[in-house]
Amino acid sequence: MATDYDAPRKNDDDAESLDALKERLPEKSSVSSELDEIDHSGEIIDPDKHDELTEVVVIPQQSDEFTCMSCFIVKHNSQMAKKKNSKDVSYCVECAG
Repeated sequence: MATDYDAPRKNDDDAESLDALKERLPEKSSVSSELDEIDHSGEIIDPDKHDELTEVVVIPQQSDEFTCMSCFIVKHNSQMAKKKNSKDVSYCVECAG
């Protein structure tokens, strides 16, 4: 017997799983109310405290590091590409690509 694979096939499991998915969906109003709560529940940060929270220790460039003159990221000397000219211009392997 030949089977027509292009013909639509109906499976009871598909219908049941679709109904189950529809039941699990949250109501549209509950989603929007949750978003409103998130937007309005944030604290106002005091600028003086904000500066304390974002304090970062900056370490100067070490002797085994260089600054890529293309991307300006400080990288280890092992990531330095071979210099094409005699100038002190250094590029990382990614930028020299």
